[in-house]
Amino acid sequence: MKKRLIATILTTLMTVSLIGCGQTGTTDVSEQDTAQVAAQEGTTTYKVGLCNYVADASLDQICENIQSTLEEIGKENNVTFEIEYDNCNADANVLNQIIANFIADDVDLMIGVATPVAMSMQAAESDIPIIFSAVTDPVSAGLVESLEAPGANITGTSDYLDTDAVMNLIFAADSSADKIGLLYDAGQDASTTPIADAKAYLDAKGIEYVERTGTSADEVALAAEALVSDGVDAVFTPQDNTIMQAELSIYETLAKAGIPHYTGADSFALNGAFLGYGVDYANLGVETAYMVKDVLLDGKDPATLAVKTFDNGTATVNTETCSALGFNFDEIKETFAPYCTSVNEITTAESFD
Repeated sequence: MKKRLIATILTTLMTVSLIGCGQTGTTDVSEQDTAQVAAQEGTTTYKVGLCNYVADASLDQICENIQSTLEEIGKENNVTFEIEYDNCNADANVLNQIIANFIADDVDLMIGVATPVAMSMQAAESDIPIIFSAVTDPVSAGLVESLEAPGANITGTSDYLDTDAVMNLIFAADSSADKIGLLYDAGQDASTTPIADAKAYLDAKGIEYVERTGTSADEVALAAEALVSDGVDAVFTPQDNTIMQAELSIYETLAKAGIPHYTGADSFALNGAFLGYGVDYANLGVETAYMVKDVLLDGKDPATLAVKTFDNGTATVNTETCSALGFNFDEIKETFAPYCTSVNEITTAESFD
């Protein structure tokens, strides 16, 4: 009797033990670490640190398309991209901490969106390869030796602006314009070369210009009001993130005064500016992701991987602002057509769909 009882107890204990083991083996995979899942499935995982400079329509577009494209690339190549995304909100101290975190986490590659982020990543002097995006003038910023041969552990995509092309549009729409406002943040590296080019263009034509700058939304609003008082005929702003952030708060001031705002990105037009001219920022994000593939999957050396530049021939007109300024969109489109690859239309919104 005792033997039978002992046997029963042992059988029960073994059954409980087996059930416990079975439960451990059926843990929900969704709760496991991404890297562990990848290892179990036989895939390679790459850790990528992605830092955005500031939240605005253009830069957000880039980041969203980098992440979605890397996901597609991962599926196509049986690899996993584990992306650590952060935004420093234009704070240098926060930016440096984000980069330090990426390095401490031993990421395989860092992506810096906008010039200040790329420069800070480069200054960190780590061995981690860097891909930048939306850097207007990587040579002048000291990031690369040349567009064709970067020369160091960094390369990427540029949103270089053909300033003369934007100036041509200003005078195509208003041949009698004789006073142009230049609105920008003097501390933005992305504005340095385009503003210098704009001055050279206007000097060559003997056109007067007025410079107004701001480093915050409040300062930019005051600068826009000052340009109205200055009596300018049009305002030019390059791919300046400070002005971009403030656009929603200044576009009506300029439009009510009958002053068209010509800018260096379609996101400005989305936020109310009369016209945005330049690259497709969604495509910029896609191409940046493919450069990540070039380095991590295909083994290319950033030092010899040429910086990608793009056709800057697309003009985007805000039709609501166009009407407020007294322009007819169809006529404006016809006027701009000889100077652009295409003329697109958009209405005011806070962000792209």
